[in-house]
Amino acid sequence: MDKYITKVLKQIESNGFEAYIVGGYVRDKLLGKKSTDVDICTNALPKDLINIFNPKVNKSHYGSLRFRTEKYTFDITTYRQEENYVKRRPNRVVYINNLLEDLKRRDFTINAICLNNKEDIIDPLGGRKDLDNHLIRCIGDVATKLEEDPLRILRAVRFSITLGFNLEEELRREIVNKAYLVDTLSYERRREELDKILLSSNVLEGLELLKELGIFKYLEIEYQDLVYVNDICAMYSQLKVSDNYNFTKSEKNIINSIRKIIKLGMIDNHSLYQYGLYINQLAGKILGIKMKKINDMFEALPIRSIKELDISYNEICAILDIKPSRDVKVLVNQMIDLILEGKLENEREAIISYLRKGIK
Repeated sequence: MDKYITKVLKQIESNGFEAYIVGGYVRDKLLGKKSTDVDICTNALPKDLINIFNPKVNKSHYGSLRFRTEKYTFDITTYRQEENYVKRRPNRVVYINNLLEDLKRRDFTINAICLNNKEDIIDPLGGRKDLDNHLIRCIGDVATKLEEDPLRILRAVRFSITLGFNLEEELRREIVNKAYLVDTLSYERRREELDKILLSSNVLEGLELLKELGIFKYLEIEYQDLVYVNDICAMYSQLKVSDNYNFTKSEKNIINSIRKIIKLGMIDNHSLYQYGLYINQLAGKILGIKMKKINDMFEALPIRSIKELDISYNEICAILDIKPSRDVKVLVNQMIDLILEGKLENEREAIISYLRKGIK
């Protein structure tokens, strides 16, 4: 185990408390995958954790202490029982001194396997067996767990898709029965899970599974053909997505740019100039165009930005004897189009000659 993680566990234990790694880090470690998010459960109360770690910035939040080190993000949570869920949050949280009871409140058995600082496995709910059998099994009463927090529906499907695991039969049946609860989730939460599904190499099988389970319509997305690209904007560019999903301005620009290139059905000097190399590479993967061809075309571009035009805006105005205006901008864009098409050389004298011919 990494020395940073062992150090945190021992800090808690040296103050007289229990401490175990639990959740995704343990699951991924047993699957041979790397993880930088470390969840720790303990019988130390939040006030005890603050005293132990003396955090300067990230104080206790919802009974958890979160902080970052050079390699990891730690989330340390006191053993608890949660009752009376309202809108995905428990209305009552009781701190307890019992590891097993804390594990019972969690979602799936594969996320309730613990490790101590000696890397001994503590697994009272059989998560290791389900992990070996590639099975997603809910902890406790399945219907109740999904009703308490409908996000567990999407999480179950996401784990099934990204890990290549099967849904346990009762869990699968209850997901079908409770699929409508996904509609109660915020679009932010829906997107968090959808992002992970779309970035999975099993995305096509995943989307089909969402349809089989009756969840797809509640995600409010549509698609016809889909090519896997390891970029979330490239994936969304191939979907019809509800306007209720929030994308950043940058994401929207990238998605719309890729869509325009896809609609064009090809990559040329104009698309390379307008959208840049990376966006064209993403679109090229969707269109099935070889990266070498795109890279070679970009390297051969006669001009890559307006800053590379071999004459200044003010010089153009002086030659034409006009004031700066929208018409001059239109003219500049026309010249850039000619340069990209190989009909005009990006050389000062050639551009001046072109402008003077226009005057005549």
